[in-house]
Amino acid sequence: MPATLASAPSLAPLTPAETSRTAREVRAFPRVVGADAPVPLDDGRRVPYANLDYAASAPCLEAVHEAVTRALPYYSSVHRGAGYASQVTTEAYESARETVRGFLGAWRRAAVVFTRNTTDAMNLLAHAVPSGTSVVVFDSEHHASLLPWKRPVRLPVPATPAEAIDAADRALAATPVGARLLVVTAASNVTGELWPIRELAQVARRHGARIAVDAAQLVPHRPLDMTALGLDYVAFSGHKLYAPFGAGVLAGRGDWLRAADPYLKGGGASASVGGTVRWAPAAEQRHEAGTPNVLGVIALAAACEALAAAGWDALAAREERLLARLRAGLAALPHVRELTLWGDRSPRVGIVSFTVTGWNARDVALTLSGEHGIGVRDGRFCAHPLVRHLLGGDDSAGCGGEGAAVRASFGIGTIEEHIDRLCTALARLAPR
Repeated sequence: MPATLASAPSLAPLTPAETSRTAREVRAFPRVVGADAPVPLDDGRRVPYANLDYAASAPCLEAVHEAVTRALPYYSSVHRGAGYASQVTTEAYESARETVRGFLGAWRRAAVVFTRNTTDAMNLLAHAVPSGTSVVVFDSEHHASLLPWKRPVRLPVPATPAEAIDAADRALAATPVGARLLVVTAASNVTGELWPIRELAQVARRHGARIAVDAAQLVPHRPLDMTALGLDYVAFSGHKLYAPFGAGVLAGRGDWLRAADPYLKGGGASASVGGTVRWAPAAEQRHEAGTPNVLGVIALAAACEALAAAGWDALAAREERLLARLRAGLAALPHVRELTLWGDRSPRVGIVSFTVTGWNARDVALTLSGEHGIGVRDGRFCAHPLVRHLLGGDDSAGCGGEGAAVRASFGIGTIEEHIDRLCTALARLAPR
């Protein structure tokens, strides 16, 4: 639909030094496949794609693509194969577990189970928790962490990080004696805000509970050290970590996993089958029945290695500059409202959600795509209770009773021009 013109945001042009720095960073950091891919506009022109939808699925790193390409000539099924290709593939597959352990700062004997994604990983953990486990979870979670549990204690969206800590403390204190699990995100997939997972882990430990962390939106942006933070379980997805080949991870304590029946029953999960079945004792084998996604696992490990090699400090510093530029641009537009849990100064990763006065979220996303070659996400981001809370019943964006928002998210392949293009395009969406 046609857009009407509003005042442009006051984004300062890049200085020559900043332009030079950006060029150096693009050369130094891992590159993404299709970084300069052209996309068509409604008027027939083609422009380089401004991908601002990393939080849904990040593009593939060239290093990941190369790792998969190298693995393909010897691709085979893993374990039990005597052939050379099977031996090579098994070695790569099992080496990936060690790469993931190092990437997560997990202890040496931590279980690393390969899954399809974070949702699969959290459902595996929900399957494995002992019967009668008290599970405490916030309504602000992604559905992957909110929905798998049987009769959880659901806490309302906290107004501050301190309130989150206090609410978890009270809830765990009130649960019956026995197995207890606190489930929390590390970074919100709606606002990008960082949760106080170190403090929440301390609360869990004080009550003899365990903590499971959804790190899907954190690990593409920041390092995570399970041991230093005192985390019992971590789940994340390869497709958000620049490895879109369908693999994910559940890492952490192995006792509940070893004691549970296999998540899927079949070859690989069984140690012997006769009149009775004896399941494989190791958590990794017990819950990886069937032929696994070998190439997805190799891709995921390659992404972990590439990010670690790039240097987290440099990656985070660059992201902070892009995030500050985006938020300043949005703040200059009176008809755009950023959604935030805990205020403007709350630390966050490269995810920003917002509404545009008078505009349906889907129409905003379609206009950005069709007229400007910008990819964003619209909707409720598989976090319906949180988005509903953040909108506060405000339907000024014309989103209907349930409400929806627009989300811009970025990562390694994002440049300042993408941020500026988004802010300029939003300036044209005057209130209707």
